[in-house]
Amino acid sequence: MKKKPTVARVSLPDSEKAAPKDAKLSGKISPTERVAVTIRLRRKAGAGSPKAGGKPLTRDEFRAAYGADPADIGKIEKFASDHGLDVVQTSVAQRSVRLSGTVEALKAAFGVQLRSYKSSAMKQQFRGRTGTISVPKDIASVVEAVFGLDNRPQARPHFRVRSKAKGFKPRADGAKPMTPPQVAKLYNFPPKLNGSGQCIAILELGGGFRAKDLTAYFKGLGIKKPKVTAVSVNGGHNDPDGPTKDANGEVMLDIEVAGAVAPGADIAVYFAPNTDEGFLGALTAAIHDNVRNPSVVSISWGGSEADWTDQAKSDFDSACADGAAMGITVTVSAGDHGAPDTDDPAEKRAKVDFPASSPNVLACGGTRLVGNGTGISSETVWNNHDGWATGGGVSEFFPLPTYQKNAGVPKAANPGGKVGRGVPDICGNADSETGFIIRVDGANQVIGGTSAVSPLWAGLIAVLNSGLDRPVGFLTPKLYSLKASANALRDITDGDNGVNTVKGYKAQVGWDACTGLGSPHGVNLAAVL
Repeated sequence: MKKKPTVARVSLPDSEKAAPKDAKLSGKISPTERVAVTIRLRRKAGAGSPKAGGKPLTRDEFRAAYGADPADIGKIEKFASDHGLDVVQTSVAQRSVRLSGTVEALKAAFGVQLRSYKSSAMKQQFRGRTGTISVPKDIASVVEAVFGLDNRPQARPHFRVRSKAKGFKPRADGAKPMTPPQVAKLYNFPPKLNGSGQCIAILELGGGFRAKDLTAYFKGLGIKKPKVTAVSVNGGHNDPDGPTKDANGEVMLDIEVAGAVAPGADIAVYFAPNTDEGFLGALTAAIHDNVRNPSVVSISWGGSEADWTDQAKSDFDSACADGAAMGITVTVSAGDHGAPDTDDPAEKRAKVDFPASSPNVLACGGTRLVGNGTGISSETVWNNHDGWATGGGVSEFFPLPTYQKNAGVPKAANPGGKVGRGVPDICGNADSETGFIIRVDGANQVIGGTSAVSPLWAGLIAVLNSGLDRPVGFLTPKLYSLKASANALRDITDGDNGVNTVKGYKAQVGWDACTGLGSPHGVNLAAVL
């Protein structure tokens, strides 16, 4: 009997993955279990990288200019057939082919070992891989990344609920919970614009919403309830009573903040599993959605840069760059545990949260906002000095982008730290003591965290877009080019984001790694745009 010829294989660059520190092997995975994976492909030959600025490309124009080559898709379909895998979904625009097969078939196709792990920190069992992914040499140049072999939780929501014992009472210093419209008024959102004609995309990796809660909430505010559509991605669903219901607070915070400050906009909520495949799938689904056509995407989930493979960071950033070329703004929360970006008190290193550290997003830090009868009485860096504080710092993966060259970004606050992408770009109200009054699971409560800042800015951008001939698009570089005399951003100069033994970064005049360039003055920002 003739032996099958040996097929040369190539390891995919930057696909190295390790088991979580606290994970232990837990049982075996059945070789007949079916698993779905997503292959991301290169752009068609000669396409180059999409550029932001100028007239935004339509989604159809983008697909034609920067999508995948149908011939490359054909190669992946042959690869699937050779390895007994099914083609589930194909997208030229998203440059992706989703495949399904047994664990045994996938292990052979991608040269990986898949094992079952249990993690005390993640509080669940998951399928994991270690080492690199490999593919046959004849398709290696076509494949950028493969996601879904490992289904460990990839990100966490960035919100904090105020203690019920504190209720809604103001503190002695005047700090008190507020509704989203009250916060919008303090930030001078343009009163004559409401986001009409815009769609805000919100990404969620768990939890869900109840229509009756949204009806009651917006009725209480005296605002017409916006149109809210749940979009399923890779098997994710709006599931407020399911196993991920702990994330309901995140989902409701995002919808209610964005909907209350941009009441004329539609909202599309993209639900996906909390995996690297699910997260990227939700992002690309929103960016390339030519039915709902969102002009802004809000992300309130993330994790420390070190918890992502380099291929995942690069591919996610590439998807955000796609959005920028189409005039889509992506707002991302910067994290809730200060400079170390973790609630582990033993952490000694400063880290930044991803995807906030992507150079192609608007990274959102947090403040403590106190208002009075006429406006803002004080605004400082959010730091409760109990492990909860705004994220922010310097990327150790992404280099310093051109738009930050004159911002004074320091070296990362670690031994041998280098200057990289500085986080955040801007900020907004995040302290749970001055947080947002939100309705979740039939009751009102107060929620803060940088999770609140991303939908707040997403709502503001939808409002700004509704008054412009074209969307603001990749807003980040434009904000760095603003003159101080425009008074479009309120500089925050008091506080720091040090947590436990990690000193962190201090606020200062101009950009800093706590609050970025500052919080918004909506009317003035509309004027300069």
